[in-house]
Amino acid sequence: MKRIYYLLVPLLCALCACSGSDADSKDMEKPVISSDGIVANPIECQVYHRGESIPFQYLFTDNVELGYYNIEIHNNFNHHTHSGSAIECPLEPAKKAGSKAWVYNQDFKIPAGLREYVATTDIPIPSDAETGDYHFMVRLTDAASSQAVFAVAIKVVE
Repeated sequence: MKRIYYLLVPLLCALCACSGSDADSKDMEKPVISSDGIVANPIECQVYHRGESIPFQYLFTDNVELGYYNIEIHNNFNHHTHSGSAIECPLEPAKKAGSKAWVYNQDFKIPAGLREYVATTDIPIPSDAETGDYHFMVRLTDAASSQAVFAVAIKVVE
């Protein structure tokens, strides 16, 4: 009897571990950040003034379910890159960031169950933000934790 028990328990464990439905399978496809069918903003090389807002709008899609997105804005005073954009924006001379270099980093939850979502928000630029070159980055994460990243170069002026 013990022999059957020792053979049966591992077999049952193996069967339970291997069983599952298609609904349980992993979503391995990355979500998509797109401008299809909308007026996307911001786009490469846009210029904004201190004290105004950046009206953000992009279309997010996923094959199963969206999760959340993050918007990060940081200076590009040292001329580093994030994307493979074919567009090269004119840059100011490289400089060190001062105490008023603008940094923005905010997560936004997408309502549960959606496979398509038009994300919109207004991002205020501080009136005392240091002027210069910045990167505007969007990280879109689906419900399965796959991530897409999109970055554009923008400029903040007086």
